[in-house]
Amino acid sequence: MVRAYIGLGANLGDSAATLRRVLAELQAIDGIAAVTASPFYRSAPVDATGPDFVNAVAALDTVLPPLALLDALQALENRHGRLRPYKNAPRTLDLDLLAYGDTQLDHERLILPHPRMHLRAFVLLPLRDLAPDMTVQGKPIGEWIDAIPDQPIERIAG
Repeated sequence: MVRAYIGLGANLGDSAATLRRVLAELQAIDGIAAVTASPFYRSAPVDATGPDFVNAVAALDTVLPPLALLDALQALENRHGRLRPYKNAPRTLDLDLLAYGDTQLDHERLILPHPRMHLRAFVLLPLRDLAPDMTVQGKPIGEWIDAIPDQPIERIAG
């Protein structure tokens, strides 16, 4: 089993309800176990347009190899109506494989750890809720969070 972290986000439809459903659906995928989710956060789009996002991070244990896990995530996105009409378009669901154990991978379909996660408050704050001692690119999560104060984000109650 490998511990993987998945970024979840949505800004079309009932985003919070979508993320709750997807967390249950992740648990039901063969080869995935022990799904734990951070609290939900609301944030403005970064390098994108559209309504605010609801974001979270899930920690899960898996026996699926990284590309098979990516395929499973993309299948979930498709089932939830994810369209890609242009780069950073608003979306019903966005699932990003952030980290897969200590694996470093530079594949045409997947780079691990996620190359921009240290630049995104909507990833770092929920990730810190699950793995407060994690380092990202050699620095503690808190240092990265302190470096991006211009990204408004709020924890959603409940």
